[in-house]
Amino acid sequence: MTLSARFGRLHLRSRAQPATPWEERQDRLQRLRQLLLRHRDDIAAAISADFGNRSQHETQFLEVFTSLQAIDHALAHGKHWMQPQTRPTAIWFKPAGNRLLPQPLGVVGIVTPWNYPLLLTIGPLACALAAGNLAMIKLSENTPAFGELFDRLIRQSFSEDEIIVINGGVDLAREFCALAFDHLIFTGSTAVGREVMRIASERLTPVTLELGGKSPAIIAADADFKHAVARIMNGKLLNAGQTCIAPDYVLLPHGRERDFVDAARA
Repeated sequence: MTLSARFGRLHLRSRAQPATPWEERQDRLQRLRQLLLRHRDDIAAAISADFGNRSQHETQFLEVFTSLQAIDHALAHGKHWMQPQTRPTAIWFKPAGNRLLPQPLGVVGIVTPWNYPLLLTIGPLACALAAGNLAMIKLSENTPAFGELFDRLIRQSFSEDEIIVINGGVDLAREFCALAFDHLIFTGSTAVGREVMRIASERLTPVTLELGGKSPAIIAADADFKHAVARIMNGKLLNAGQTCIAPDYVLLPHGRERDFVDAARA
C-alpha cells in the first residue's frame, strides 16, 4: 500500500469519529504504556545497536522512564483537558457567553530524529493520543534497528487505522511531510526544519518545530566553580553530547578560562 493510501485510511477514520471519547483515548495510552514496559530491554538493545553502543542504563533513564512519565501525565490529566472551558465575554456581546471546546484535530504527523528515537517519538505521540488524534510517525533512517522494532511493536498493539510507523530515507521523508496532515510535528536541525515547513506550507499544514540551537551556560563570579563545571560537563556528555539542550559554550568571569579548561578535563 502506498504512503498516500495508508494516510488516506487514517484520514477517513479520523473523520468517521471526530469526537473520540476518553475511554478510547485512555485505552490507546494504556496500550502504548504496556508496549514500553514489556519491551523496554528490546528497545534499549536496538538503540544500542544503532548507536554502535549505548548503555542500557542511559536508555532506560533518558528515554524509557521519561516516555512512561509522559504517558502517565496524559493518563492523569487527559480527561480534564477534554472539558469545555469558559472564556470572558466582552460587554458589547452580553448576554452571550463564550466557551472553548477542545476537539481532536484528526491525523497528526510526527517526524522523529535519531538522537532520542524513543522519547522524541513517544512524547508527541502521547500528546496526540490524549487529544483524541490518530498518528503517523516517520522515524529516522539513522536508527534502522529501532525503526524496525518499533514498527513491529506498534503493529502488534495498534491497528493501521490508529497508528502507522514509516521507515525510509530522505525522499520518503519529503513525501511524508507533503501529506495533508491536520498537524505536523518535527524535531531536528534548523536546516531540515526549514525544508519541512516549506513542504508543509504547500498545503497550509500547521507545523510545530523543535529545532537545534545554541545553549549557553553562565558561571557567575560568586558560583561554586568546580560544582558548576561538573554540572556543565554532565549536561554536555549525556548521550555523547547529542542532546538539544547540551551546553554549547560557556560564559565565565574574565581570567578564569584556564581554570575552566582544567576543571573540565579533570
